[in-house]
Amino acid sequence: MKKLKFVFTVSFVCISSFVFSQNIVYKPINPFFGGDTFNYQQLLASANAQNSFEEDSGFDFTQATDLENFTESLNRQLLNSLSQDLFQQQFGDQSLSVGTFVFGSLVVEVTPSNNGLSVNILDTITGEQTQITIPN
Repeated sequence: MKKLKFVFTVSFVCISSFVFSQNIVYKPINPFFGGDTFNYQQLLASANAQNSFEEDSGFDFTQATDLENFTESLNRQLLNSLSQDLFQQQFGDQSLSVGTFVFGSLVVEVTPSNNGLSVNILDTITGEQTQITIPN
């Protein structure tokens, strides 16, 4: 038994003298984790080549035709004219008077404030609210 231990010990010492090793040193490749900055282009190109995802922007950048532009402009002018007529019927030639006015589902509240005249517009159907301040 002692002889067997001696043989194993001697063989272990002999074999270990022939085995060479070194320290393992981690060196990051990715520049975001401390690697060399010259690796950036190669890593980005590799990632783009492997990426099969295509993002749908959801935006349509087509230009409106002249007819569509004309129709939209005409609609704006008609609505502007209609709103001016309603304003003249409601308030006459004078400016906005303080108070609360109801136009269908819109509630318009005109109040004086430090900065001028404050106009709050509330859509009672959707709950959307807009505040406009008319300076003095």
